[in-house]
Amino acid sequence: MGRLAVRATALVKWFGAGDARTYAVRDASFDAFFGEILYIVGPSGSGKTTLLSMISGILRPDGGTVDVDGKNIWSLSADDIASFRLNTIGFVFQDYHLFPRLTTAENVAIPLILKKMEWSQALAVATRYLEIVGLKERAQLPPVKLSGGEQQRVAIARAIASEPDILVLDEPTASLDGETGRRIVEFIRHNILNDHRCIIIVTHDNRIFEYADRIMNMEDGRIIGINREDPHEN
Repeated sequence: MGRLAVRATALVKWFGAGDARTYAVRDASFDAFFGEILYIVGPSGSGKTTLLSMISGILRPDGGTVDVDGKNIWSLSADDIASFRLNTIGFVFQDYHLFPRLTTAENVAIPLILKKMEWSQALAVATRYLEIVGLKERAQLPPVKLSGGEQQRVAIARAIASEPDILVLDEPTASLDGETGRRIVEFIRHNILNDHRCIIIVTHDNRIFEYADRIMNMEDGRIIGINREDPHEN
């Protein structure tokens, strides 16, 4: 196992108050490591996306801690948490969150612009990352001209353009057919994963389980087990 990337300890998240309080995550603890792909799986409503949001600096937990590369992120100031999300985390949303009025390259350049990179340089870097995901020739097209699988790859290019240590993907194959979904995750495994990056994927798609190093199961807001068998050893 590689160097520790994420340590979540006793995470709790609830919504509502009093008798209406509902727990989305209960006492969730796990480790994730650089150089691995960790899946978080479970039925709808089991707390997967809520857990992902807490370890990504998006949703503050009501209890517990999240350490990313040794830093307790929820002890940081609001500005430092925003900087953490920009510089350390790459997040690929389920519905891609691409801007329809921008070109593909401009979409990928957004996090670079937020990091104060000059516009022409940001576009050049964005085009390089589009080449990595096999879409350089689509750089000037709007997202509406792309297939679902291509839009997913654009979202991945945008997420990795700022060289994040942690890449998190929420249901990356949910809107894709089986073959396209497998190609996307196989691409992530062979082209995006490295010894200095940890990839965490929320999914309920058992068609892509073969690409995980470990699979963590959730049910009713709790982690009920982690499969530590590496499927790539067989």
